[in-house]
Amino acid sequence: MTSSSSKTSGNPIFPGWYADPEARIFEGNYWIYPTYSAPYEQQAFFDAFYSKDLVEWTKVENILKMADISWAWRAMWAPSPIERGGKYYYYFAANDIQSDDELGGIGVAVADKPEGPFRDAIGRPLIDKFHHGAQPIDPHVYIDDDGSAYLYYGGWGHCNVVKLNEDMISLDTFEDGEVYKEVTPELFVEGPCMIKRGGSYYFMWAEGGWGQPDYSVAYAISSSPIGPFERVGKILQQNPDIATSAGHHGMIQIPGEDEWYIVYHRRPLTETDRNHRAVCIDRMFFNEDGTIQPVQITFEGVQARPIQE
Repeated sequence: MTSSSSKTSGNPIFPGWYADPEARIFEGNYWIYPTYSAPYEQQAFFDAFYSKDLVEWTKVENILKMADISWAWRAMWAPSPIERGGKYYYYFAANDIQSDDELGGIGVAVADKPEGPFRDAIGRPLIDKFHHGAQPIDPHVYIDDDGSAYLYYGGWGHCNVVKLNEDMISLDTFEDGEVYKEVTPELFVEGPCMIKRGGSYYFMWAEGGWGQPDYSVAYAISSSPIGPFERVGKILQQNPDIATSAGHHGMIQIPGEDEWYIVYHRRPLTETDRNHRAVCIDRMFFNEDGTIQPVQITFEGVQARPIQE
């Protein structure tokens, strides 16, 4: 696919109600892995989208279906995939458990290609209990420069991080003996996300209520992937002239460049149904002191940015 340099993606970047987008670069393509945004009973599958240039997107349907996860029965959402050792590991939330007595939590699937099809990797949830008060939802996987793999997750105002073993389907232990380490920043609600820039760790999360106009994203900066994370401020929120409920995002860094894009969902002004969420993309800029400039949400989106191969 080719696009002229003057063409932009527009926002939303593809049709349909989708939310909670995770953004990656796999095999020379930009990929977005969202939640299918619908009542829980209808959230029974995942689609994905890929692009060469951030402007033209191609949909891949049913990369993972609830029918292929033996323990999932109510809903699946908030996917986060990553590649390791030539395989693709896909973390997701299912069943929206309300206590340790219920079956569900965070699962992990695996595939040989970024478009799947994904299959259940362990036949049960990877994380299925409440630890430090964190509901086991909204996983986000991050591999550090030294190869250490971390999975951030949480809801109900608490965030945990766990280390993953090399196999990416079992949990490691931190040096202090902990398996589940609480890293909750001020005002955390859900939707954690981690990036690294210039040796600093930028931890981000969603604030407010996902069905409310005030849904937003804030961040912290740390010298360690496990914090402490001291809240700096909001970087993404509604614009009453454009859209509301802007939150739960993923990040794209252009390889080898200090060029960043934030992929997120928001609710069009024409919509009142809380499930009517659409995936958008805008540029994100850093200040000279390393802080993040508030993102300006747009209707235009971003210009074509082909991946250099």
